[in-house]
Amino acid sequence: MRIPLVFSIILMFTFTSCKNDTQEKTKKTPTKELKENKLEFKNKAHELVYQMTQKVGNYSKLIAKKDVVYTYTYQTPDGKTDISTEKYIFNGELSYGKYETHERTLANLEGTIEQGYDGSEYWLKHNGNLVTDSVALKRVAFNRPTNYYWFTMMQKLLDPGLHYEYIKEQTIGETIYDVVKVTFETKDNKPKDIYQLYINKDTKLVDQFLFTVMDFGKADPLLMEMTYETIDGLLIPTQRRYKASNWDAEVTNNPWILVKWTDIKFNNGLSKADFKK
Repeated sequence: MRIPLVFSIILMFTFTSCKNDTQEKTKKTPTKELKENKLEFKNKAHELVYQMTQKVGNYSKLIAKKDVVYTYTYQTPDGKTDISTEKYIFNGELSYGKYETHERTLANLEGTIEQGYDGSEYWLKHNGNLVTDSVALKRVAFNRPTNYYWFTMMQKLLDPGLHYEYIKEQTIGETIYDVVKVTFETKDNKPKDIYQLYINKDTKLVDQFLFTVMDFGKADPLLMEMTYETIDGLLIPTQRRYKASNWDAEVTNNPWILVKWTDIKFNNGLSKADFKK
């Protein structure tokens, strides 16, 4: 994929480290069951997002699973790959990743790396030994909440503090979409990321969405396409690919970056001790 170095770094961080404000997004989700049956819709766009969450399985249904373990595979067009075993506890948003292959994430560290977030602290181990390097730990502070957020994104689109705007109806191929813009509240003047969802009018699912990476100065969108799989009563977007686009969801001719979630298992009996360094 022939892209400038800066943009290559942006694309790499989008999934393996992603955005600073992802941490802010994940912290705001309540751990108790959402009273979604009492929601008062802000507008049509909010209602469409709600209908989508009911189709895939809302946050209450997700946290009822207690925890998840799965294999995360990320591959760029140059063939470099990350493969990690991911573990999350939904109550408290605890996150752990064990990388046997990490050609994109902390590639300078040979051997196995483990990343964790125990609810209050981020930590890193290399071949079983704690790493205290501040630069490496900053990468962990990106990866852990980012990977968690992407896995739970469809449910978290009903988080408090989100703004919804109905953009238009758009036909792509033979599919008609309701296009919805989602933005995030901010307490400062920093630009926040935009998510533009393409909600299939027939299935109520988000087949694809546009997103920005403002923390890296990337205001032009990337397009994410997804394929869902039913797992334990939830619809999970397990097959993903993304690349540069425009706001009409017209992509470039560049190759796709590929992401797969496999071997997904809920209710594994994980405890907080499993996330301690």
